[in-house]
Amino acid sequence: MFGGDRLSRLGAFSPQFPDADALHKGLAHWNHYRLSPEAPSADWRDAIARERLMKEVEGEFIEAFRAHVAPLVETVPKEAEAFVSWFEALKDHGPGQWDPLFDWLQGAASLEDIKWFLTQEAAGEAGFDDLVALTQVKIPDRAKLELARNYWDEMGRGSAKGMHGPMLSRTTATLGLTPTIDTTLWQSLCLANTMTAFATTRRYAWHSVGALGVVELTAPGRVTCVDAGLKRVGVSPEARKYFALHAHLDVEHSKAWNTEALLPLVAEDPMRARYIAEGAVMRLICGEQCFETYRAHLWAHARPLVYAAE
Repeated sequence: MFGGDRLSRLGAFSPQFPDADALHKGLAHWNHYRLSPEAPSADWRDAIARERLMKEVEGEFIEAFRAHVAPLVETVPKEAEAFVSWFEALKDHGPGQWDPLFDWLQGAASLEDIKWFLTQEAAGEAGFDDLVALTQVKIPDRAKLELARNYWDEMGRGSAKGMHGPMLSRTTATLGLTPTIDTTLWQSLCLANTMTAFATTRRYAWHSVGALGVVELTAPGRVTCVDAGLKRVGVSPEARKYFALHAHLDVEHSKAWNTEALLPLVAEDPMRARYIAEGAVMRLICGEQCFETYRAHLWAHARPLVYAAE
């Protein structure tokens, strides 16, 4: 197996989806279709049948993934402050943290290497803003307000130029990247599919809160490295703006998310701790699989040269 294969056997495989690559490309194409605004059509019954099939495919994968991480969250604290402390420790000890890929992107990767990496990372159908918007539906008020504040930041606080999604799109366009589902590694699609499943399925709402929160917690160090790498290879400050912004903003977002969302949600219902923890760990494992696979691709030629220099 090429790169990260920890999740390659999770899910209900079939002649239509015989392996992880087919499964996650199928889910990614379905997510693209179902999240895109459409006009009414005469084949709406066929769309419902397709929805039922794909929701079952999605559910089988997520439930297998939950069973996979169950031993990792068995002892998660249910007292709110203790849980937040456990959650914050994921920054240092969670799966995929301090992966050597990012030091390499910062200090040694070529422009083409970084462009390949960013093309893989751009595969997600729903941006962070959309995932937050979908997650906040009917959650308790204090947490809902924090997600609203986070969303408003993602929306550039009402300024089109400050919107984070289009900011990233401008980076993609400036670098000439053309991400597509069929040219993206399944590990990257798996990450996007997992986040979309959490945010669009109400039985996974608390998983989504945990997954989104752990992104805010762990992303700053990684985006700092990417920003520094882009600067090193000559990419303009305007094209790097998305990464430079998130290197600092996500630190504050994480503090607020933990205090205003996680703490009151677990204090109100300690059973939520397990689901929030599952979502966070599942998101980190998805990232870990991506990083391992990216390294296997990018270092296939670059790493031997580094060793020779040493």
